[in-house]
Amino acid sequence: MKKIVKIGNREIGDGCPPYIIAEAAISHQGDFNTAKRMTYIAHAMGCDAIKFQMHVLDNEMLREAPQSDNFDEPLWETLEKTNLSLEQHKELKALCESLGFHYLCTPFSAAAADILDAMGVLAFKTGSGELTNIPLQQHIARKGRPMIVSTGMALEEETAETVAAIQAIGAPLILTHCVSAYPCPYRRVNLGVIPKYRQRFGVPVGLSDHSIGIYTSLGAVALGACVVEKHYTLDKLQSGPDHPVSLEPYDLGELVKGCRAVFEASGSEREIFPEEKPIVAWAREAVVSVKPITKGTVITSEMVWVKRPSPSSGAVPAKDLEKVIGKTAVNDIPKDRQILWSDLS
Repeated sequence: MKKIVKIGNREIGDGCPPYIIAEAAISHQGDFNTAKRMTYIAHAMGCDAIKFQMHVLDNEMLREAPQSDNFDEPLWETLEKTNLSLEQHKELKALCESLGFHYLCTPFSAAAADILDAMGVLAFKTGSGELTNIPLQQHIARKGRPMIVSTGMALEEETAETVAAIQAIGAPLILTHCVSAYPCPYRRVNLGVIPKYRQRFGVPVGLSDHSIGIYTSLGAVALGACVVEKHYTLDKLQSGPDHPVSLEPYDLGELVKGCRAVFEASGSEREIFPEEKPIVAWAREAVVSVKPITKGTVITSEMVWVKRPSPSSGAVPAKDLEKVIGKTAVNDIPKDRQILWSDLS
């Protein structure tokens, strides 16, 4: 049975092109014009969606939250400085809709989820830090919108608990495999989790990728990832938590082209395709005479070999060389001519 989730008019899952999310996060530095420019560029690069973040800090965290190495200053201060206003989020959503492009936004609290729900977002995307926040996941699931849930920093059984909680409510669910390291070393990416989770949980599974470059995202699509989420910035040299692991616009475009090329190349059928048939005409071999053979001669291995082009009508194909040895020539066969079945008895 196909695993498909629909976001807006876009189907995501088995047999569908990968859904590419440009993760803007807070890389706009809190500047609304930069956020708009990032939106235009992500759309121009061919992404399906751009994703921002919404922080209602009092509902989300305590001021004394510890600071990880990818932050230059305390988390609260960073988020406070870079948080966009509700009106700005509404304008970004309207801009995306005018472009025929999806606006997504991660809520980090129930209050933020309520605001986004009232805005009419197409889907919810939760970060890895909220995977084990089952009360929040259930709160979001009850809104009935599709959910994309990242699974970084979590054991498989923790992911299983959250999946069960969401599925008990019935919200459409997509998981994204994730390793929450900035950057994530390639040896830690473990792309094999994608088909494993798809099989275990029976939902579409993608990749939220924090590794350097686009390589692991392309590998993920080859393994069936239905979503690829990648951090995106206009300038990697800016200060901030996400810029060093983000793609700049050109590379974002290469990610989109590469993921779609790998998806298109991932079929499992094998036939002689129309594009191959002109090559077949010359690239295969037929059995040919390497010396003149007179009528009545018993053919030996010294008299025949295989050469291009492909067998003409009635000629012996290369695979049947051994069937020619020991046959008697019923016609005179000149040197360097394809042997016909009608030449033999």
